[in-house]
Amino acid sequence: MEEKMGARCFIAIDLSREAINSIKEIQKLLKKQSLFNGKFTEPENLHLTLKFLGEISDDKIKEVKKKLQEVSFEEFEAGLGEVGVFSKKFIKIIWIKLKGNGIFELQKQIDEKLMDLFPVEDRFMSHITISRVKTVGDKKALLDYVSKVKTENIKLKVDKFFLKKSELKPEGPVYEDLGAYLIKRKYS
Repeated sequence: MEEKMGARCFIAIDLSREAINSIKEIQKLLKKQSLFNGKFTEPENLHLTLKFLGEISDDKIKEVKKKLQEVSFEEFEAGLGEVGVFSKKFIKIIWIKLKGNGIFELQKQIDEKLMDLFPVEDRFMSHITISRVKTVGDKKALLDYVSKVKTENIKLKVDKFFLKKSELKPEGPVYEDLGAYLIKRKYS
């Protein structure tokens, strides 16, 4: 029996309205500088990817959903960090770091639960893509500007994560939640 193609999937943390608004302000500042041509991530698509799964079948999606229910974690606080780029030589992505030890612990646990189905992430970096760069006019000016951008001290409570489907369309990706996984309340 042939496995039916499912969807392009990833596991992510959604951001608070306050964090999204802060990122939108940073995007506006970057736009104003006119230092590059590219596409800014739409507010509804801003998220932190914990694990990219790629194109997976419906059967594998069911397996992933089952395994993600086994993740046992306490809610934690995260915050917006510095703004940066992945490669100073070939700038393709501008990101904002999401800070918080819980992010790395949660990502590691998700990796462990899914290790029978997917390779373990060897270079996880807690980042939110805010822009995809096509061309850069003055690379040095862009790097200088990005290094000076300050984020507001915004904290967000991470109390759930999502299995998402990504449908690539000409106008950009459209995301749909396939599953939401609550993280236990912290008891003090």
